[in-house]
Amino acid sequence: MKWDYSIFEEKSLRFKLAEYLKTLTALMLILWLLKGPLKLTPYSDYMVYAIIGLIFAFELLSVGKWLGVTPSGIIFALAKASFWTSIFLFFGKWLGMSPKLSGYAGTAFAYAVVLAIAGVLTAKFSKERFELKVEGKAYEFKGANFGDVKVQGDGKAYPIKFGKKKAGWIIDGDIEVIAKTPLGEIRKRLISPVAIWTSVNIAGKRTSSDPAFVERVNELINPDRLYKKNKSDTVVDLGFIKVYEGEGFEYVKLPFIEVIETPSGEEVRIGPIRIREGHPDKPSSEMLTIKELTNGFQLTKVGDRLKVQTEDYSIEVSDGRVVYRSGNESLALGTDYVSLRSGEISITVGRGRAKIRIEDVVISAREGKVRIRVGEKSYSIESSQAYKLVLEKAKEIVEEQSTELIEGLGIDKVKLNKRVKELLDELMQYLG
Repeated sequence: MKWDYSIFEEKSLRFKLAEYLKTLTALMLILWLLKGPLKLTPYSDYMVYAIIGLIFAFELLSVGKWLGVTPSGIIFALAKASFWTSIFLFFGKWLGMSPKLSGYAGTAFAYAVVLAIAGVLTAKFSKERFELKVEGKAYEFKGANFGDVKVQGDGKAYPIKFGKKKAGWIIDGDIEVIAKTPLGEIRKRLISPVAIWTSVNIAGKRTSSDPAFVERVNELINPDRLYKKNKSDTVVDLGFIKVYEGEGFEYVKLPFIEVIETPSGEEVRIGPIRIREGHPDKPSSEMLTIKELTNGFQLTKVGDRLKVQTEDYSIEVSDGRVVYRSGNESLALGTDYVSLRSGEISITVGRGRAKIRIEDVVISAREGKVRIRVGEKSYSIESSQAYKLVLEKAKEIVEEQSTELIEGLGIDKVKLNKRVKELLDELMQYLG
């Protein structure tokens, strides 16, 4: 049977109309900016009134997209509209807006602040609308495919909602997650219940539900319980709140706010406003998280980036580079750099250099030379063949360890010692 994994979208005509009005507002702003060349200056005030009216219209039409139509939602919409109006009026005075209109910028901002406070106070009376809730409806689950990440097995899928918005799914059943990485496949059988934070529809036909299971899971998805105990968490995913901190990459997404920070640039989005510096790499797909609610496994995928966290170890994949960490053990594999560390053991290869340190043995290679220290004895070899041998063997040793690391078995120190001794014996032949 083929399952449809189409993304949920709001179908309401009201929300579609709100998007059209946003576009119309943007066009009106452009026309107002070009009012001089277009000879529309005599109509400037009327255009300002139209823009303000459109701002209030699309904000009010957007009420309920996340939490349903509530008094606090309407008040917050008015607060947002007042805020955008104050920004427009404030900067408009330098763009040819009449002083009579631009003078209301302070008043509009004051309304925004007061209305926001009123919205917060009103929201306290409907706190339940801000909570995550697992619905009592159950659907057949036959697995899901997210590209390099697959979930196999059978069970039941229960929708998780934040207000009226679907934030993810709870899976009750026998399932296994499979993730492809440069180190090989990660395969993990998951213990029910499992949360899959995604807007993708992974449900099949309607089936019977288990009220006791729903009641228990509603306690387990409490955000305090999920994340408060782990202050060092680098991934937080609740469907409507997504945070990812990785190697040279930070991503935060909230309703109306999105932040991306990469080595190539940064971008901040607040509502329709985007502030960009450089050329940040944007995720090619939405952030996906698969998490055991009663155990320590969590897998998160953001575009081409993948992070797996368990109680024993973590693996992160980004741009073809893999980083493994477990206690004092770490391993990094890249196209031009590999590194392995465990206590007093360290092996690094990259940028034409290699260094191996294990117990009382240190082997280093750079610029066609090899230096060896065993205890208090030191040796030096000037040989391009010996130099290449150290680079090749050091990389092989690190790659050999990666297979067992991905299975959570840790570094095989006996095998590591044996391989380093073999390399040492080969190098001693160059000394004659």
